[in-house]
Amino acid sequence: MAMPVWIKEKLLMKKLLRDELAKFGSSAPPLLFPEHHLSHAASAFYPSPFEAAAILTIDGVGEWATSTIGFGKGHEITILRELDFPHSLGLLYSAFTYYTGFKVNSGEYNLMGLSPYGDPEAEQTQRFQRLILEELVDLRPDGSLLLNMDYFDYATGLTMCRDDRFERLFGIPPRPRESHLTQEYMNMALAIQQVTEEVVLRMADTARELTGAEYLTMAGGVALNCVANGKLLRRNTFKDIYIQPAAGDAGGAVGAALAAWHIDLGKERQVPEGMDAMYGSYLGPEFGADEIHRVIRRHEAPYRHYEDFDELLQDVARLLDQGQVVGWFQGRMEWGPRALGNRSSLGDARNSEMQKHLNLKIKYREGLRRFAPSVLHEETGSFFDRDRPSPCMLLVAPVRAGRCRPLPPDDL
Repeated sequence: MAMPVWIKEKLLMKKLLRDELAKFGSSAPPLLFPEHHLSHAASAFYPSPFEAAAILTIDGVGEWATSTIGFGKGHEITILRELDFPHSLGLLYSAFTYYTGFKVNSGEYNLMGLSPYGDPEAEQTQRFQRLILEELVDLRPDGSLLLNMDYFDYATGLTMCRDDRFERLFGIPPRPRESHLTQEYMNMALAIQQVTEEVVLRMADTARELTGAEYLTMAGGVALNCVANGKLLRRNTFKDIYIQPAAGDAGGAVGAALAAWHIDLGKERQVPEGMDAMYGSYLGPEFGADEIHRVIRRHEAPYRHYEDFDELLQDVARLLDQGQVVGWFQGRMEWGPRALGNRSSLGDARNSEMQKHLNLKIKYREGLRRFAPSVLHEETGSFFDRDRPSPCMLLVAPVRAGRCRPLPPDDL
């Protein structure tokens, strides 16, 4: 089934690249093809603020690798362990993404967002978790795993899992997309999230044992599971963790370039001081006042120009306090699925209706989808049980008592 794509595109990739580069009027430079997980590793380690660090990459699948443990020091990276296809934590999570009614490769955020609504004390949740570990996954102490491929179809077919076998095992059918969310699917989401967290924690422990490193860097799609990341950080296995803001395949582009620069060309690495070398991921375009005015005139939009920035902030704060939603646009566009600040929808986190309002009326998406509460850096510790910032929504921390009102599942 895959051969037409290979014959038309993938086998001709080198020629396609050379032909396109030739259009610029010069001979094509040597073409380098860093492996998928090496690119992930490079994207995590080289921009990090650490001189040396363990590297953990976890996703669906690259060429064959699905997870790697490596070590970075200076400008060198060494891959120490590798888990290969079809045994994949990322694909296991995606199978449950599909089964709970979300879209694979984009709905994993929904599955993670659904998991807190599961009941950890419920017999069904515990049974789901037990079945995953007894029937679907052979989880080893070092975090490596073997999947029972009798239940999955992604290796040779066109679907993530075998619906009939999943239904016989768990006792619930696959949830139709966009249908009402019931407690059983929330419990299933919690069960697979708990298993995922355990795998990540074990892999991180192994990375510490293999490398002896005090710091950890992470990339790959599973590194976007900010709930697991937060638990890993609070475990204090490492002094600190750096996660590539574009941890998914988009980040592989910058990783491939960094791998070519440091590994192939042998260029020395300058360890950034303080902030990482992504500089907050403000890598996209920005637009000045003239361009903004042209758009306003084109659409005949009403507007008010503020000369005094403090006056603008006061008015925005007043609107938020009144329950309004404000679209905030400034500076360069951010890169990565969790970036905050320069292209944001702002709402009052104290308003218990705001999450549902933003999801259903502004973003037109499921009511369960989460938002990041944005606070001043110096106020982090007064709101959250954490002593460091998370500017790209890559770490989840417990909210301090009295600072939140949970949304009942019935409101989803």
